[in-house]
Amino acid sequence: MKFQPLNLPPFEIKIKDNLIWDRLRKKFVRHTPEEWVRQHLINYLIEHLKYPAGRTVSEFTVEYNNMKKRCDILIFDENGIPFLVVECKAPEIKINEDTFYQAARYASSLKIKWIVLSNGNDHFCAEINQKDGQLKFHQEIPAYTKS
Repeated sequence: MKFQPLNLPPFEIKIKDNLIWDRLRKKFVRHTPEEWVRQHLINYLIEHLKYPAGRTVSEFTVEYNNMKKRCDILIFDENGIPFLVVECKAPEIKINEDTFYQAARYASSLKIKWIVLSNGNDHFCAEINQKDGQLKFHQEIPAYTKS
């Protein structure tokens, strides 16, 4: 199965039958359009923006209003506190208000500072001021720096 090129740097990716390698979970997972985006974003965050692979997880379970949901990518700071959440959509899915609210619920539950939304072609990044709840949108996903 082949998926379209994305607005993210290409990389060497392992594909076997209908499976794609997830470097974080260290196993092959179902090769879907959303997973294609997730794996490209994981590579971009780790290889290009230098986020530590050891503090980056995919499919992290978040409890919100007594419901268990899974965020696509979550990055922890050096103290083990979640600080960046990524919500991925398939390339044909437009990033809209519903996508933003989905990620905002995760951010609210985990008290996260950064939200990233992507369908592999369009990327949105917002910084959350936890004191007043205000958002500041950024043109780029910030590179990793120790806080």
